[in-house]
Amino acid sequence: MLKSAVLFSHRALHFHIFAEDDLHSGFRDALESWPVRFRSKFNYTTYPITFPSDNAKEWKRLFKPCASQRLFLPVILTEVDSLLYVDTDILFLQPVEQIWNFLSQFNSSHMAAMAPEHEEPRIAWYNRFARHPYYGKTGVNSGVMLMNMTRIRAKRFKNDMTTVDLRWAELLMPLLQKYKLNITWGDQDLLNIIFHYNPESLFVFPCHWNYRPDHCIYGSNCAAAEQHGVYILHGNRGVYHDDKQPAFRAIYDAIQKYPFGEDAINFLLRPLEEKLKNTMHTYCGRSGHLFTKKLQESIRNLQNDNHNAR
Repeated sequence: MLKSAVLFSHRALHFHIFAEDDLHSGFRDALESWPVRFRSKFNYTTYPITFPSDNAKEWKRLFKPCASQRLFLPVILTEVDSLLYVDTDILFLQPVEQIWNFLSQFNSSHMAAMAPEHEEPRIAWYNRFARHPYYGKTGVNSGVMLMNMTRIRAKRFKNDMTTVDLRWAELLMPLLQKYKLNITWGDQDLLNIIFHYNPESLFVFPCHWNYRPDHCIYGSNCAAAEQHGVYILHGNRGVYHDDKQPAFRAIYDAIQKYPFGEDAINFLLRPLEEKLKNTMHTYCGRSGHLFTKKLQESIRNLQNDNHNAR
């Protein structure tokens, strides 16, 4: 995920990496080993996994050990105005900074942006199975979440626990206590509940900014990807590491194996296109051209940058 961000970005990046303590040295060793031309494109800071001490065990048990960390970013990164939160199973197929353009589209009420959980209500999760309130018709997916944290820290949120509007830090624990027996997807469900009661605060961006197996597993159901291609790939359900969705795994493998600085057409794009030909027996494989559409453009721009750097 970090490699894909650095590879195609044209702007300086700062990574805020939250990981268990024993993983920090591995992050540092890997990032510092990258070629200088790419290493100079980003700075990074590593942080321990941090939850409020009173309920740390409960938050860690919610869905996955690190998943709930995103809920506390506004109160941990107090000096950061805005950031893009992404799960670790995200791959950027275009410059990461392009998603920042949505911040300029926020109105005065917006403080976060996410994509819908699903486009097709007949096969969507929330409207069929959820036992709690959720945003909109099909809920939202929190794997790619743009956050104006200054606004999040300042707002008082409407809720169904008290008649008093609560600040973000005051809201989270009561929400967990009320709904913990009814939520399946942990922190994502809590975010859906929050924005159900505060819908004016959420900006919704199209599905090709958070494209998941759900968008192609039963046939293509992300119209924006059909039109523009996939901008950000989200390999949830572990699809980068098993054989259930080989098209997703092919993209992960291609980016992982690409040697920094080599010709990206011959060492990334062409091998990927060959691999995708072998995935046509799956619905997602038949959408393989959507995966490479934006990637081709990103690689052409990368080639131009490499040429100019020589």
